[in-house]
Amino acid sequence: MSETSSRAAAIAAAVQCYDSGRLLADLDRRVAYRTESQEPAQAPALRAYLTDEIAPTLHRLGFETKLVENPDGVDAPFLLAARHEGDGLPTVVSYGHGDAVRGYDDQWRPGLQPWKITVDGDRWYGRGIADNKGQHSVNLAALEAVIAARGGKLGFNVKLIFETGEEIDSPGLNTVCAAEHDYLAGDLFLASDGPRVSAERPTVFLGSRGELNFDLEVNLREGGHHSGNWGGALRNPATVLANAIATLVNKDGYILVDGLRPPPLSDAVRQALSDIELGRDPSAPAVDKSWGEPGLTPAERVLGWNAVEVLAFTSGNPAAPVNAIPPTARAHCQLRFVVGTNWQNAQDCLDAHFTRHGFPEVQVSVKPAVTATRLDLEDPWVGWALASIQATTGKKPALIPNLGGTVPNAVFADTLGLPTVWVPHSYPACSQHAPNEHLLGSVAREALALMAGLWWDLGESATAIRAGRLARQS
Repeated sequence: MSETSSRAAAIAAAVQCYDSGRLLADLDRRVAYRTESQEPAQAPALRAYLTDEIAPTLHRLGFETKLVENPDGVDAPFLLAARHEGDGLPTVVSYGHGDAVRGYDDQWRPGLQPWKITVDGDRWYGRGIADNKGQHSVNLAALEAVIAARGGKLGFNVKLIFETGEEIDSPGLNTVCAAEHDYLAGDLFLASDGPRVSAERPTVFLGSRGELNFDLEVNLREGGHHSGNWGGALRNPATVLANAIATLVNKDGYILVDGLRPPPLSDAVRQALSDIELGRDPSAPAVDKSWGEPGLTPAERVLGWNAVEVLAFTSGNPAAPVNAIPPTARAHCQLRFVVGTNWQNAQDCLDAHFTRHGFPEVQVSVKPAVTATRLDLEDPWVGWALASIQATTGKKPALIPNLGGTVPNAVFADTLGLPTVWVPHSYPACSQHAPNEHLLGSVAREALALMAGLWWDLGESATAIRAGRLARQS
C-alpha cells in the first residue's frame, strides 16, 4: 500500500468511528460521568473518569499511565501517560480535561438532560461534550486509527496530560508539570479545546489571551443615610466609582490607560486575522462594530488586542432599593490581554492612574493573573499544521494567533517550554458552560479526519521539523 493511500486509509478508519456509531457510544459513556469539578461531592466521579474510562482506553493504545494526586489539596487528580517507541524519535505532548462545569440539570430544554447524550439532527447534547470530552475523544479515536493503519507504529512518541480541575482554574497543573518536566519533555504540544472561528471552518490557534481580574471599591462611611436628608451633601460612592471606571475605558470601549494597552498589532497578526469574521453562526450575538479600539476589525479586537470589562457592579441593594445613600460601591473588573502587555505592573499602574485623576478613595485589589501566550506565527509547526489540515479537508484553515479566552497554555508553553498548537473541535454557539451544551456531529466527523491526517503527518514530518527548528534556534 502506498504512503498516500495509507494516509487515506487512516483517515477513512477514523471517519468510520463516527459512521459506525462508536464515537457516539464512547461519548455517551463518558458524558455519563458527572464530573462537576465545581462540586466537591463529585470528586469520586472525577477520579473514576480517569481510572475507569480514560486509563483503560490508553492501555489499549499502548500507553503506560500513572495517576498523580493534586498537590494543591483538592480532590482533582491527574492522569499522565506515555507511549514510547524510540529514544531518538520526536515526542508529541497532548492534553485533555475530564471535568465539566455544573450540569444545571433543571435548566435544560425539555427532552434534554446533561448527563445523557441526546441527538437532535446535527446536535449532540450533553454536559462536557464540547468542553472537553468530545474533543479529547475525537483525538484519541483518530490516534487509534493511525496506529492501526501504520501497523502499530506511529513513528513518534506520545505523552498525555489529563486533568480534572480545568473548570476550577487548573489547581496543581503547573506544579505537576514542573515536577514531571522530564517525564513530559517533548518537541510539540498538540491538543484541542475551545471553539473554531465558525462551525464550517477548521481552525488553529497558538496560545491564549491572558486574564487579570481586579476589584475596585469606594468605601466612604459607615451605614447608609437618608437621601432626602443628606442627598446633595454626601458623596455617593456609586457615582464616584462610575466616574472612576469611566477614566479606564470610554463609552465606546476604548482603553484610556496606556499601561493596560498592548503593543501595536504586528503585520503577521494582521495578516492572520484578515479573513476572520466573528459572529457568523446563526445563534451568535450581533457584533457591535463601533465598540473597542478604532481602526481594528472585531476579530483583531478580540484576538489581537486587549479588553477592559466591568463584569459586576454593586452599590446598595439593587433587588430592594431604599431611599438611602449607600456607604460603599464595588466593581469586579477584568483585563483580557495579549502578549507584550505590561500586566505585571497593573497594581501600580491602576493606583497611580486613579490618584492622578482625582480618585484617591478608589481601592484597587489585583488578583493573580493567567499569563498570555502565543507561538511565533512563523514557527515551522504552524505551517505544517495548516498544510496538513488543508490537505485533509480541502479547506483553508483559520489561523488565530491566540484564543480570545483563556486556556492553561502558559503551563505548556512556559513551564514545559513546548511550541503549542491547538486544533479546536467545537464552535462558538455550542452553549459551552450553559444549559443545552452540544457538539456538532458534522464537526466531529470532520475533526476525526483532520486529526488522523495530523497524527499521520507527524510520522512523516516530525523528525525533519524538529531538526529544522533546532537549526533555526542555533
